[in-house]
Amino acid sequence: MNLATSWFILIAILWSGYFVLEGFDFGVGILLPFLGRDDTERRVMINTIGPVWDGNEVWLLTAGGAMFAAFPLWYASLFSGFYLALLLILAALIVRGVCFEFRSKVDSPRWRTSWDWAIFAGSALPSLLWGVAFANIVRGVPLNAQHVYTGNLLTLLNWYGLLGGLVTLSLFTLHGAIFLGLRTTGELRQRARRTAVRTALAAVPLAAVFLVVTQYSHGKPATDVTAALAAVALIGAAAAAFRGWEGWAFAGTAVTLMLAVATLFGDLYPNVLPSSTSAAFSLTVNNASSAHYTLVVMSWVAIIFTPIVLGYQGWTYWVFRQRLTRSDIAQRPVAGPESVEPVGGRP
Repeated sequence: MNLATSWFILIAILWSGYFVLEGFDFGVGILLPFLGRDDTERRVMINTIGPVWDGNEVWLLTAGGAMFAAFPLWYASLFSGFYLALLLILAALIVRGVCFEFRSKVDSPRWRTSWDWAIFAGSALPSLLWGVAFANIVRGVPLNAQHVYTGNLLTLLNWYGLLGGLVTLSLFTLHGAIFLGLRTTGELRQRARRTAVRTALAAVPLAAVFLVVTQYSHGKPATDVTAALAAVALIGAAAAAFRGWEGWAFAGTAVTLMLAVATLFGDLYPNVLPSSTSAAFSLTVNNASSAHYTLVVMSWVAIIFTPIVLGYQGWTYWVFRQRLTRSDIAQRPVAGPESVEPVGGRP
């Protein structure tokens, strides 16, 4: 295995980490206006992800940076061709981050409700568009001989891309509902558990159809295995959610997302961006990668710093592992920052 292939695998791992960790963040944001019956419950929901959401987004920055450094042609063609879709995702993520900080600045129900719906939009739009983007990457996009994208935004909004978007939207919502069941108590926890079961009724068939279509069109023997395992993990997660086994359910959705990314990247290899215009115009692991020396330097940097980052993030989750209750929030002033205070943990 050469370094280019190794970095392709590492980028797949980074994207799977991003979807697993940011996925439940998005799910909590999507459910915020619906599960929280009053402001205290909505503040509980926000504080379940408050200490970790910005750290989870580091996985996106790392994945994008690794693509830029290891496969500059892939990065250039992808980010220029998907420019409008990625701009919408970036704008939604910015709005979402601002919402977490500004929501509690004014003691007004109308003010906070407006920010809650903005958090919903800033979570739902990326959840949908990430699925659209990755479905189109696997399907192939129109590239010319210079590897320049010749389509537009509507080109990406084909039935397969939209199906991929609905799959990620439903999976992230399910992932977030299960996470809320793990991190809350009382009525909010019970509503989160019921919501997880209802969401699974949509997520399981959508994911099944998407995996079948993907494997029929692009599948390989190895990815048939990962796709089957992803389906088993998702069904297991749904069954565990129905039984109220939140830990097993969360593990199931996490494994589902990791195996789904593994399946998509496996179907993609050795391409990194197939051309629907002509196979000769496709970008591959070999023709899109950086020079060998660049990959060597990147590998040493990754070996040194990756354990540090993983250790710090793991410690953060350990510190803030406790469930949150209404009393944790009710004892704090409303007009205080909600996403940065260490609620529910003991540093």
